[in-house]
Amino acid sequence: MPELQRLHADHAPAVLAFELANRAYFAASISDRGDDFFDQFTDRYNASLTEQEAGICAFYVLVGEDSSVLGRFNLYNVENGTARLGYRVAERIAGRGVATATVQDLCRIATAMHDLRTLRAATSHDNAASQKVLVKAGFVPVGPTAPGDLGGESGTWYLRDLQA
Repeated sequence: MPELQRLHADHAPAVLAFELANRAYFAASISDRGDDFFDQFTDRYNASLTEQEAGICAFYVLVGEDSSVLGRFNLYNVENGTARLGYRVAERIAGRGVATATVQDLCRIATAMHDLRTLRAATSHDNAASQKVLVKAGFVPVGPTAPGDLGGESGTWYLRDLQA
């Protein structure tokens, strides 16, 4: 059974393998991270761990029984009881309800471990799968994204009141 774990240094090789194995799949629905992301992976990963230690962000990975990373679930810009949610799951488990269940778990963790009251998430209009995940996980659409929010793509912001 997959387990949601707080990101730590030992996850780095599995996270990189996850990102590389799913790069084309992710690029079909969201902006590609580009070669620089992979060329500078170690520095970026370490910076993420530093941000997590500072309490600015909280990063989680969904780890399979074989220790592979099946998904990434992140809370960005943690401040004043609010954070932005970002997530991605491996192509091999997409469409099975795993993302929805894990987002729901992360909502509980966000309240219990990070004292959050509200989560925001944005998805492009073309990403129907992500829209379904958010709605099933209790998020409601609240308005359009700004031009820079999704790498130039148009989309919608969603909100989840964790106290409801």
